[in-house]
Amino acid sequence: MFIVEDLTFRYPKNDEDTLRGLNFEVRDGEIFGLLGPSGVGKSTTQKVMVKILGRYGGRILYRGRDLAGYGRDFYQHVGVGFEMPVHFSKLTAQENLDFFARLYERTTDTDALLRRLGLFEDRHKRVAEFSKGMKIRLNFARALLNEPSILFLDEPTMGLDPMNARVIKGMIREFRSEGGTVLLTTHLMNDVDELCDQVAFMAHGKIADIETPKNLKLRYGQRRVDVEYESDGGVRHTSFDLDGLGEDEGFLDVVRSHRILTMHSQETTLDDIFIEVTGMKIT
Repeated sequence: MFIVEDLTFRYPKNDEDTLRGLNFEVRDGEIFGLLGPSGVGKSTTQKVMVKILGRYGGRILYRGRDLAGYGRDFYQHVGVGFEMPVHFSKLTAQENLDFFARLYERTTDTDALLRRLGLFEDRHKRVAEFSKGMKIRLNFARALLNEPSILFLDEPTMGLDPMNARVIKGMIREFRSEGGTVLLTTHLMNDVDELCDQVAFMAHGKIADIETPKNLKLRYGQRRVDVEYESDGGVRHTSFDLDGLGEDEGFLDVVRSHRILTMHSQETTLDDIFIEVTGMKIT
């Protein structure tokens, strides 16, 4: 759906480029995670790709055509939910959606959308009276308002309780299963693990690594298995090489002779990979 080639961008008052030659592809029908420390250029990349920011270097192709060649019709197919929800606070939730609905040629059933997001009963309440979580959910509803084919989401579950976060993630997966494409930025690595087909880590304005979450874990993790078991009235921990595990007599003896409490591979986490690849902590 998108091909990004040698993308560069500099804000007018800056002395250095924020984006320094990004190269990546977003395939049709996938959830693509764009990850990196705060200030690395994730939101800038999204804003360039949705034509909010222009005068960039390099090239972006959308469905095989240069993005710069698209006019206002581009927005009929795009849904955007940036991190900081911006609503008309003196209007109700329904009035907000009705206002933005006028911008599109087609819109979804807002009643059904608000019901799924737990906002239907409050649809005639002014947004100024909404909690932070309600505003975030309304922001997500607005991103889906025009039945887009691609969603740009920035921290879509940040600040939500676990139940509402689960609803949002379920709707994102459903959107993909129906053929939609998602470009997601977030600092919540659990969301990335649950949702993303492919992830790209940004560092210093460039793509530092790009791969599926599973392959990243295999590449950066250790091929060992930790076993916790009962022995002589206590608990012991032992680690074994994953390769040749079926012929490892020490491992087989533990499994045969002791009550196993836990057993897991030393699979690294995306948090660990984030820190190693970008050289920075998640903030």
